[in-house]
Amino acid sequence: MNTKRNENEFEPKILGFLCNWCSYAAADKAGTMQKPYPANVHFIRVMCSGRVDPQFVLKAYEEGADGVIILACHPGDCHYKEGNLKAVGRHNMLLRLLKQFGIEEERCRFDYVSASEGGKFVSVITDMVGTVKELGPLCLNGK
Repeated sequence: MNTKRNENEFEPKILGFLCNWCSYAAADKAGTMQKPYPANVHFIRVMCSGRVDPQFVLKAYEEGADGVIILACHPGDCHYKEGNLKAVGRHNMLLRLLKQFGIEEERCRFDYVSASEGGKFVSVITDMVGTVKELGPLCLNGK
């Protein structure tokens, strides 16, 4: 019996942190527009992308996520004035940290999606799933 998984069978586990006011609303918009997107991403609604602590992202990888996506309001549209700008800075720092752990930066994506961009939301999620599928499963500690 062959227990090795076929690469085409790999379905990545991705955790998404979505800003309540924009990107989570965009997910709702995509649903009302009946635009399908991959079910590989499990969403966590946060009040602001600036509240996503880098430790949350590291914990996601530790718990088996193959990728993480953080979606925020566009610059100038943050309900908390500068939360999305803080999120950008944290994401940049996080990419440097992940590199030290040998985790490809493509596994941790940051993007802007407003409440009215249901189509963009679908596109970003679909692209992220495709990217992580190409990278394959994340292997930490030789597992």
